[in-house]
Amino acid sequence: MQAQSPLVRRRRDIHRSTHFSLVALVLNLSEILRSSLMTSKKHVHIAQFLIHGPTYHSHAMWRHPLTQWETDTWARPELYQQIAQTCERGLFDMVFFADLNYISDTYTGELDPALRYAVQAPEHDPIPLLSFMAAVTEKIGVAATFSTSHHHPFYVSRLWATIDHLTRGRAGWNVVTSLNHNQAANYGQEREPSERRYEKAHEFIEVCNQLWASWDKDAVVMDTEAPQFVDSTKVRRIDFEGEFYSSRGPLNVTRSPQTGPAILQAGTSPQGKDFAAKHADAIFAIQPRAVDAAELYDDIKSRTADAGRDPNHCAVLFGAQPVIGETDEHAQELLEEHNALVPLEAGLAILSAHLDFDLAKLDPNEPMADRTEPELQRMRTRYLNPDGSSMTVAEVAQKHGQSVGIPQFAGTTESVTDQMLDYVDEAGGDGFMLSPIHNPGSIEQFVDHIVPELQRRGRFRTEYTGTTVRDHIRQQS
Repeated sequence: MQAQSPLVRRRRDIHRSTHFSLVALVLNLSEILRSSLMTSKKHVHIAQFLIHGPTYHSHAMWRHPLTQWETDTWARPELYQQIAQTCERGLFDMVFFADLNYISDTYTGELDPALRYAVQAPEHDPIPLLSFMAAVTEKIGVAATFSTSHHHPFYVSRLWATIDHLTRGRAGWNVVTSLNHNQAANYGQEREPSERRYEKAHEFIEVCNQLWASWDKDAVVMDTEAPQFVDSTKVRRIDFEGEFYSSRGPLNVTRSPQTGPAILQAGTSPQGKDFAAKHADAIFAIQPRAVDAAELYDDIKSRTADAGRDPNHCAVLFGAQPVIGETDEHAQELLEEHNALVPLEAGLAILSAHLDFDLAKLDPNEPMADRTEPELQRMRTRYLNPDGSSMTVAEVAQKHGQSVGIPQFAGTTESVTDQMLDYVDEAGGDGFMLSPIHNPGSIEQFVDHIVPELQRRGRFRTEYTGTTVRDHIRQQS
């Protein structure tokens, strides 16, 4: 073979070097573009759903082989302290407790189904747990549900201002009105219509806001020489007289770090959405289909703007139930194992409780979405298959027992992350409220696997930039 001249070899080397440089440039530009596309989409927010009881949304959880509880593990503060520490390690906005003040007899008119299947019963008061959890954490928000239907605003404003102090500004109050006849009966009352309950709730929160602001931030001077502990010119009565409530004030609790807690809301009625738009820092919503989630998200943001608020100051967190496996097939097996642990009657009992309507009256094989009873309309989007067709009463109840209609995202770390981001990007949502299928284990899996993957994709914070739960909800990067 004829030897190449030095000039030919030089041209060949230049060509090869140029080729590799162009390949490297293309690869580098591709990586920059991919990174840009990732980071151009907003960060998601994550919160953890809890109940101070043996079941959360999953009515398989207390039976799940990985839960491994003693009889009273769910009632002990150490469990929730560990959860709070895990969620703070995962940089979650908050842990969030739902709460019901009753054991439901709505299904069949008997207590047995609710007690037999632990249908969100027993359920201990979550409020004392907030201080336990805050004591072992530094940043994460601690939130709980508290109804306006059975208390006076002065007591409630005092309670939440105190919790906001104890947590150094990390308290969140999920404001609800009680819609179940069992809860009303426990307080010796009749259940009120939705419109009436929310009329009272608007006035209730107005009284609370005035009481929380009845102390100036610098009212406490603590001058030992004068002596003067409080500058009385910076504390005032509110002299509130409304249609439903009256209060003289002032509050006997100093101005708390957030001037009362962050306000959360989970109502889906028009009245509930108006309340959220006017008052809430965040709402929790359950929508199995992203298309329905998008409609709700746009509705909430529009109502918030109409109320004269920045729509970004009312975050929308959608429920998600992740199931993480070593492979997609393994995750599907885990999901099927979990779902099979939920008896149909448990689903019928919890759905009846949430609707306050006895589903034993209906044919389990009829299409649920075809029913016209007013009580059944509030959750209508949970009755639909992905294609928009109606599930049967039994199918809806089964899913309600498994996740109360929250979408289940099963797969590998990468696949679950894909599914969650596809959902939130289609919905336009601000993030997720997570619901575990077993405890411990599910929450730790998410923190150890999904959180790093979200961070790798530029879709989740790498640190807290604020100190209060409201700061976390509004953090954009």
